[in-house]
Amino acid sequence: MNDLKITRPFDMLNSALNKQVLIMLKGNVTVRGKLKAFDVHLNIVLEDAEELENGKVKTKYIEVFLRGDTVILVTV
Repeated sequence: MNDLKITRPFDMLNSALNKQVLIMLKGNVTVRGKLKAFDVHLNIVLEDAEELENGKVKTKYIEVFLRGDTVILVTV
């Protein structure tokens, strides 16, 4: 990560803007892509995203909106 001090959960997401993230959703769905936007509800917009199944690309998306109440984990 960069030199930004993480003091709040959203600091991590702010530092990850325009970077690759991996997101796990309810229902055992995993999506990775470039973080373009998020809000206080953890709604997330990814660009150049891929849905993964068993570590392999299942579906590709130019842009995708992930609803915040389905997000379980976000990693940078």
